[in-house]
Amino acid sequence: MSLAALASTGSASAADLPVKAKPIADLPFFLVIDDRVTYSWMPKGTDPGEFSTRPDGSINGKTAKSVYSFTHFDAWAYGTNFFTISMFKSDHNDPANPCTAPGVTITGGPANCAGATEIYGLIRSTFGWNEIFNTHAFTMGPLHNISFEVGADANTENNFLTPAKRDFVAGLQFAFDLPYKGYFNVAPLAYKEINHNAFNQCGLFGPGVPGVTCSVDGNTDFKTTWAVETNYYMDLGFLPENMQFFSISGRAAWYGPKGDSNGLPAISGVGRFSNASKTEFNSEPIRLTFDASKAFMGPKYSHFVDVWVAYRYWQNKFGLDHNATPGVCTIAATGASTNSCTESTVYTGITLKF
Repeated sequence: MSLAALASTGSASAADLPVKAKPIADLPFFLVIDDRVTYSWMPKGTDPGEFSTRPDGSINGKTAKSVYSFTHFDAWAYGTNFFTISMFKSDHNDPANPCTAPGVTITGGPANCAGATEIYGLIRSTFGWNEIFNTHAFTMGPLHNISFEVGADANTENNFLTPAKRDFVAGLQFAFDLPYKGYFNVAPLAYKEINHNAFNQCGLFGPGVPGVTCSVDGNTDFKTTWAVETNYYMDLGFLPENMQFFSISGRAAWYGPKGDSNGLPAISGVGRFSNASKTEFNSEPIRLTFDASKAFMGPKYSHFVDVWVAYRYWQNKFGLDHNATPGVCTIAATGASTNSCTESTVYTGITLKF
């Protein structure tokens, strides 16, 4: 009533009254943080050059693998970051050192070596043009944003070849919206790879000629090439409400030829004996995910527990020509395929968010 009286007489206005303003909360640095762990089982994986011969003479180039993964995704004011690291544990068809093939050591002696273990990591970061330039000019129709993208991959494995891959990518990402809060991203990139291959090491098969028939340190510096990486995600929102626990996602990536697979011109060869790298196609065209925690615990726990099944297809694995590359993708004496340079498998897993 006192405030009403003051206002009616004109002796004070609302602007004159002492008001305790509520402070504006600061936005957190990371707008989204999503961390997950996954276990998956891959019954028909491959590792190029690792194969065995069955009693009937047929070639077994398949390797069952258990995969343990950690993934991290975050969004901040100017872009996103994605990081994953995985451990692949193979069966005995992809043996660890000192075996060079199932049941055979580097000296030719028999041994039942344990399955190899590979550690693989990948990181991708984007910097959105809308955010950098404080505009909406790069949002039109289904196009959501254009971003700069940079990233790197690295791996190491304890098999005879002891690969130590390091690659770097840089380019653009075009992000598009899909129905039901989905997205589709496509990124044209430049790709540079450096790797290690014990097979190339000078001294392994005699002194050799460094840079011609062998590598001084076993490393291969590949040519810079092109790459295109894509990925998508969409909830199946068209399903009845009591069935909206499913989503689909996938990815596909192409990596251009990067020179001789061994980096050694003297042993490059031609035709079916060629070591020339080919365009690599690495994909998981579809993954069907069931949001188990939402189904059994309610929307509050959406995607805390996901169970999924996916199909994986990888042609010319690591850039190796599946129709050539003697001693790895094909039997050198006959040209028959080792069935180890193409990966085609259905696999399944469970993912936990924390």
